Amino acid sequence: MLAGILLQARRNNKRDEITGALICRQDMYLQLVEGPAAAIDDLYLNITADDRHCEGTLAYSATVDHRLFPDWEMLDDSMPGVTFSCEGITGSEIGDASPEALLAVFEQIAAKARN
Repeated sequence: MLAGILLQARRNNKRDEITGALICRQDMYLQLVEGPAAAIDDLYLNITADDRHCEGTLAYSATVDHRLFPDWEMLDDSMPGVTFSCEGITGSEIGDASPEALLAVFEQIAAKARN
């Protein structure tokens, strides 16, 4: 299912000038998307309407002056040691994290992706 989500996201995001990254741990997904406000709003509506997603929560929204992932339609986090562990998910590590802490995780992923 993840491969299908990534394939569709990359295709649609390129069309809609959206970039970002996706963290997947067990059955939990954490995503950062960036792009034109109207395109992001449409994407969020599509995500909430998609039956592959449940219990979605918008954790953070902001206007920024630069993108963390300008070269990635949707980067798949392949560095689990840098981000949340499977054990942390069951311990509410993500659910209890502040928006700033979540953003810091994506900043780490972006820095690793640039290298």
